[in-house]
Amino acid sequence: MKRIKILLTGVGGQGTLLVSRLIGEAALMEGVPVSLSEIHGMAQRGGVVESTVMLGGIEGPIISEGEADILAGFEPLETFRALKYCSTETVIITNTAQTPPLTVKIGMEAYPDTQTWFDFMKRTFPTIYACDAHELALKAGSAQAANMVLLGILMGAGLMPISSSCMMENIKTKTKLCLAAINIKAFEMGMEIASS
Repeated sequence: MKRIKILLTGVGGQGTLLVSRLIGEAALMEGVPVSLSEIHGMAQRGGVVESTVMLGGIEGPIISEGEADILAGFEPLETFRALKYCSTETVIITNTAQTPPLTVKIGMEAYPDTQTWFDFMKRTFPTIYACDAHELALKAGSAQAANMVLLGILMGAGLMPISSSCMMENIKTKTKLCLAAINIKAFEMGMEIASS
């Protein structure tokens, strides 16, 4: 069985940890050995949140620099900060929608120019999926479903030893009932991006 190291990064409130748990639970349902690790930033929403998902029997929860097979970035700046964990073989999935930190919101700092970073990523990493997951989530019915768009891209890219049907069932049963249909729609939109 192929071993896969996945790093998920974003800010509090984006559902990064929910996605890692959904992957972990789907892996267990399909008999794929899995281990998860979480690093929480500030307790308040807006702090940095990272999690790792290790598939295929990898011992230890740490991803060292240059070792990630997949980077899923839920916020552009957090994607850029995590590039040190990538090699040129790493598949990068990133949200392009910005979630400015408090210092930017109150005018103390400016949000960095993301286009320069995206241009660098396109030159350096051959496989990048970048989209405005926030906008797609709104089309699906709720901005909260941006994480499901990114999960859909991850599954639709054919990188996971987990079936999309298992993941969809997991989304239906493990997310809030009132958001289940929206989450599934957002997930399917993400899968379409990956397959196009």
